[in-house]
Amino acid sequence: MTEAGDPGPDYLDRYDALLLDLDGTVYQGREAVPGAVDALRAASARGTRFRYVTNNAARPPEAVAEHLVELGFAAAPAEVSTSAQAGASVLAERLAPGSTVAVVGTEALRAEVSAVGLRPVRAGELDDPGSAVAVVQGHSPETGWRDLAAACRVIRGGGLWVACNLDPTVPTDVGQLPGNGSMVAALRTATGAEPLVAGKPRRPLFDQAVRGAGFRRPLVVGDRLDTDIAGARNAGLASLLVLSGVCTGRDLLACVEEERPDHVAWDLAALHAPHAHGALPRGESPVDADGPAGAWVVERSAEPGAEGRLVVRHAGGAHAPSSLGLLLALCAAWWPVGGTRARWWPSTTPRRPRCGRSASPWSGTEPARAGSPLDRADGCAPGTSGSSASEEIR
Repeated sequence: MTEAGDPGPDYLDRYDALLLDLDGTVYQGREAVPGAVDALRAASARGTRFRYVTNNAARPPEAVAEHLVELGFAAAPAEVSTSAQAGASVLAERLAPGSTVAVVGTEALRAEVSAVGLRPVRAGELDDPGSAVAVVQGHSPETGWRDLAAACRVIRGGGLWVACNLDPTVPTDVGQLPGNGSMVAALRTATGAEPLVAGKPRRPLFDQAVRGAGFRRPLVVGDRLDTDIAGARNAGLASLLVLSGVCTGRDLLACVEEERPDHVAWDLAALHAPHAHGALPRGESPVDADGPAGAWVVERSAEPGAEGRLVVRHAGGAHAPSSLGLLLALCAAWWPVGGTRARWWPSTTPRRPRCGRSASPWSGTEPARAGSPLDRADGCAPGTSGSSASEEIR
């Protein structure tokens, strides 16, 4: 708790570096997330250092940095950490220099394998699969049956198998299409083996990024619970979930313990807001009473037949009711009792607030900013009723 009128330290006061996810956090496809460029520019001016940490093993750091610069970010190849680099590092730790590695992936992955002193050969071009002592697998749209067949023979022969990531799909202009995880599944079925995984949510990628930059107190920032946040927890790092990408309020409320972040915010603009205001509960510690969650009271319903529901109401105070504050308060009430299943109970008396927007943090669309009225009051929590909230927010 801080003194009256003192907003408290922000994220950049507490952490010396940011490990940033890309798609959904920094940009969305070919456009920067609104406010992200300004937020990171201001962070850089305060001396904060970055690493752009991506599970994408198909592109070299130079191409990633170039795309970021095109979108308005200041980025250099040395500030990019990829799962291809992490995969190559895992190989180098286990193989003798000069060892032949069958590569299922792009030229970018082959370049990283070569950079650590190993001999990369495209799997489908191996004359003798027995000459390779390992397989490294990353996404490539050019991967074919010959590549998988050669990799299968190396793995069945006892070769080391490293997967850059297990992402089942990749985002494209025409929707989600098969990613590296889907190709890994094919080899897993064919061999009965399990790969070592270098990318998120496993820790090698984060370890490499932290070690290579010499960070002391980094904050992982991402939009996915199952990769960014779970990876941060596996690596023992603090995390900030931003709701500018794939994760919604429903997902956060229903997530398992291993995927729960330390903080949550709408987007990167929150880096300059008090970090305590976005803090999520850990063990017995509640959310910040002076923050937006303190504006809400979450109680078990006393209505006959509705004993399992939670009822929320605005408690008044300095903070105006906000969707983010409500989400924090619900997590604080739901998680300690083992809540992981999100069941929605629409209010019997729905009322739209007069804020001019119908978007909701529960739906995955961009929500109203913290400090505005609750953006939707007709369905708001796992096993909750929104009627009390809607009566209070006018």
